Amino acid sequence: MGKLILDKSPKLADVARAAGVSKGTASNVFNRPEIVSKEVRERVLAAAASIGYSGPDPKGRLLSAGKVNAIGVATVEPLGYFFTDPFARVLMTGITEACDANGTGISLVSAANEDELIWNVRNALVDGFILFCLEGAERLIDLSRERQLPFVALAFGHRDETISVVAVDNVAGARVAARHMAELGHRDFAILAMEFQEGGFGRATAERISGSTFSASGDRVKGYLDELAGWNIDTSSIPIFETLADEATVHPALEELFSSTTPPTALLAQSDRIAFIAMDWLRARGISVPGEVSVIGFDGVPECERSTPPLTTIQQPIAEIGRRAVKAILDHGHEVWRETMDVQLAIRNSTAPPPARRIR
Repeated sequence: MGKLILDKSPKLADVARAAGVSKGTASNVFNRPEIVSKEVRERVLAAAASIGYSGPDPKGRLLSAGKVNAIGVATVEPLGYFFTDPFARVLMTGITEACDANGTGISLVSAANEDELIWNVRNALVDGFILFCLEGAERLIDLSRERQLPFVALAFGHRDETISVVAVDNVAGARVAARHMAELGHRDFAILAMEFQEGGFGRATAERISGSTFSASGDRVKGYLDELAGWNIDTSSIPIFETLADEATVHPALEELFSSTTPPTALLAQSDRIAFIAMDWLRARGISVPGEVSVIGFDGVPECERSTPPLTTIQQPIAEIGRRAVKAILDHGHEVWRETMDVQLAIRNSTAPPPARRIR
């Protein structure tokens, strides 16, 4: 037969008996010490030390109150993503500022694999979730719904009208980017996109774009093409490359584009990160930005001002998105709260008119 193992760790009731006070008084010493006399506090704390009682379990106390006073920030990326990705760093600045102002804690919820994601979301001690849904949005949303806690998705245009979202208008932002390039005189374009569907990269077909499960990518392409069509540009001839926003997938796209006899004079990058990779590749091959090729990004991370050359981009209010997401959780709870924020064109030195020989 198996042995019955008893939990013999000291409890609050043991402290009360050792100190000769009620359990309620002992509880007040740890939770509301200001209402207990100094003499009683010292006696209870001495009794606790003598029997090895270190204090009440914070988790149990918080759960019994029905609130843990913390917000979870969840992503399917590994934990390091919060610290290494430029967009994520600025976003977390806004989230932490809002949480600090409200005396609310933050729990980072990430995952290296599916099993870890499920366990982390189901066991996070939080009052609600901010879902950083660059990818894996549906899984994060489903898991958050299982917890029956308030959540807001930073899905950048997620199409599910039943969930709370703080986002920007990706179509409008992309139109502004394309318009800026067209007004400079560019007519030869290429698009370096983010993922349209899980794990995809390379030249994107119209079917893959129209079936995009990542709304930001599809919406930004729509904005680019809608705007350029109004400039009498044959949008069907614009090459669109799907990337994972890394060198391994951006570089092959650039190699194909610039091996052409008529390479683009304007690159529309769907993120600043993609734009930085593109500019580094072009510079390494002696292709001038913006002398021969203009590059525009999308996000507005701080590195745009320090890149070579400084990057023209569509500026999202990244930190403010984080602050509004916290507000949505704390002020609106389970109420569906959808907010679309404005973007701005930040013109720097990576865009200019095309070379004279290419103006047409």
